[in-house]
Amino acid sequence: MNSALESFASYLREHNLPVTPQRLAIADVVLGSASHLSADDVARELKSRGAAAGLATVYRTIEVLIRSGLVVERDFGEGFKRYEPARDMPHHEHLLCSICGRVTEFRDERLERITTLIAEQHRFSRQGHRLVIYGTCAECRRGLT
Repeated sequence: MNSALESFASYLREHNLPVTPQRLAIADVVLGSASHLSADDVARELKSRGAAAGLATVYRTIEVLIRSGLVVERDFGEGFKRYEPARDMPHHEHLLCSICGRVTEFRDERLERITTLIAEQHRFSRQGHRLVIYGTCAECRRGLT
C-alpha cells in the first residue's frame, strides 16, 4: 500500500470509520491520479479495474478524503466538481480546455506578485486567490484545423 493510501487508512481508523475495500479502491484511484477527476471519472475507473462501488459511495468516500486533507475539491464552473490529490505542490493555477476538459496546472511567480500588488493597492489583506483560464488546448486546436 502506498503512503497516501496508508495515510487514508490511518485517518479512517483514527476517526472510527470502517476501512472497506471500496473506500480503499476509491482512494487509490483519486490519490494515484495525475488528473483532476470527477466522481463519474472515479466510478468509471473503478469499473475498468473490476472494482464495484456505487456513485453514492464514491461521493461519500471523496468527502472523507477531502476532510482527511489528502484530496482537494475544485469547481471549474462546469456543473460538477473535480478532485485532485493534495500533493506537496505549492499554490497553483489551472488551464481548462473547454473542448476535451483537460486540466493543466501551472505556477507563475509573476502572478503571485501581481495579485499581492493589486491587493495592496486596494488596501486589501490578501489571503489567497484562484485563477482558471478557459480555452482550447493544443491537442484540440490541432483537431479543429
